[in-house]
Amino acid sequence: MHNEESCVAEFVRRTNAALLAIGRTYEIIIVSDGSTDRTEALIGDLCLEFPALRGVFLARNGGQCTAMYAGIQASCGDMVVVMDGDLQHAPEEIHRLVEAMDRGNALVSGSRRGRTESLVLRRAPSRLANWMLRRVSGCNVRDMGGFKAIQGDLARSLRLRPGHHRLLPAIVWMRGGAVEEVFVSAPPRFAGRSHYGIGRSLDVLFDVLMLWFQGATHSRPMYLFGRIGLVVLVIDVAAGSWLLWQRVFQAEPLTERPMFFVVVMLFFAALFMLAMGFVLELLSDAVSGIGGVRPYVIRKCVAGKPPAV
Repeated sequence: MHNEESCVAEFVRRTNAALLAIGRTYEIIIVSDGSTDRTEALIGDLCLEFPALRGVFLARNGGQCTAMYAGIQASCGDMVVVMDGDLQHAPEEIHRLVEAMDRGNALVSGSRRGRTESLVLRRAPSRLANWMLRRVSGCNVRDMGGFKAIQGDLARSLRLRPGHHRLLPAIVWMRGGAVEEVFVSAPPRFAGRSHYGIGRSLDVLFDVLMLWFQGATHSRPMYLFGRIGLVVLVIDVAAGSWLLWQRVFQAEPLTERPMFFVVVMLFFAALFMLAMGFVLELLSDAVSGIGGVRPYVIRKCVAGKPPAV
């Protein structure tokens, strides 16, 4: 939540009631993303009334993904449900995500139906972004953002960077996790005003490009840059051989022809691509090792009973 003083009490009341109805142990974590209004004071008061509630107050506004990451890391459950604090995700529909998670999924995404936001500012950019994400990742989820449930251990193992909150289904899918989509409603904001605008569309485009790069390389940058470098090198060798043929058999000068300089540039471009792939390969390996990133998702573990003594 960021400056959601008009929503916080209603959100906690409805979410607590919805989780009680599910009948499982639960916790409610609200992250205040550097709020400057009474949001944090109200969360503190509500903690006295609702024992399952915890507040995580960030020192400054870091954006939705940063707040989401903080909340996930503060969680301890077998399942994490991520939702916005403006009640555009109905707490009464959490059970739909939970039931789908019980079918063995690593992530369940709520696909919003009946959205009432602006077509130009919200719905059209969202549809375009989701279409691009499906094309790039191969994940068939039609609504990547917003309301979702994730395996607890998997969620806490993700190293989320700004912008990743709208890529979660694709990220989990590309790591091999089972992903399912369920229909949810899209009620209007309970109160207050949206913090989003058309400006974030460019950010989504860059996020899609980064996801495409990660998918194209299969976490191995050398696969992409090495192939590009080899293609450029083959073209360079073919063009160079043609120039050499003309020089030897037709006495054509080399250094006075534009093609000669193109061949030289292609040669250095091929070397650059190969070197770039090698450097990025080392960086990728170092980041994965330091961060403990696992390239797989465990769906289930089983074990036999030890023999009786």
